[in-house]
Amino acid sequence: MAFAVWFTGIPGSGKTMIASSTAAILEKKGIKVKILQLDEIRRVLTPDPRYTEEERDIVYASLAYMAKLLTECGVNVFIDATANRRRYRDAARSIIPHFAEVYIRCPLEICMEREEKRKAVFSPKHIYKKSAQKGASVPGVNVPYEETPNPEIVLDSDKMGIDECARIAADSTISIFGEHNGN
Repeated sequence: MAFAVWFTGIPGSGKTMIASSTAAILEKKGIKVKILQLDEIRRVLTPDPRYTEEERDIVYASLAYMAKLLTECGVNVFIDATANRRRYRDAARSIIPHFAEVYIRCPLEICMEREEKRKAVFSPKHIYKKSAQKGASVPGVNVPYEETPNPEIVLDSDKMGIDECARIAADSTISIFGEHNGN
C-alpha cells in the first residue's frame, strides 16, 4: 500500500526543497512520489487567498483528502504544507493508513532570512514582511504554529543542509514504509 508523508514547518524552514530532494533520492531507488505542494494547489482552490481559519480548514481538509485518494490508487505522496494547526495533520493521519510526519524545525529568525531570499515559484512573496500588516496571519508570527508532539521524523534545517535532511528523510521513509510501496 502507498504512503503519505507530510513535510511541515514554518514558512522558510525548507519544506519544499527538502521534500523535492527527498523525492529525488527515493526516485533513484525506484520509489516514485507525487508531491502535493499546497502553495501550488492553493492557486486553484483559493485563487485570491485570505488565509483565514475557515479557509485554512477547507484547504487543508482538501489537501488531506487528495493525498488519501492518491494513496488508495497506489501513489506515494509527499505533502508540502505548513499546516500550522496540529488538527490539519492529525486529520490526514486519521484517514491515511500509511502516514508519517516530517517536522522541519528551524528558528524563526533564520526562516525570515531565508524567505526574503527564496525564489519559490508558487509561494507568496515577502510573507514575513506582510506579517506586520493589520490582520496578517503568518504561522509562527501572527497565528500559532503547533508542533506535533511525536513526529516520525524531525529535521533541524538550521543545523543540516538540504542534502543531509533529504537523505535522513529518505532513509527514514524507507525504514517506516519499506522499499516497495506504491508505484
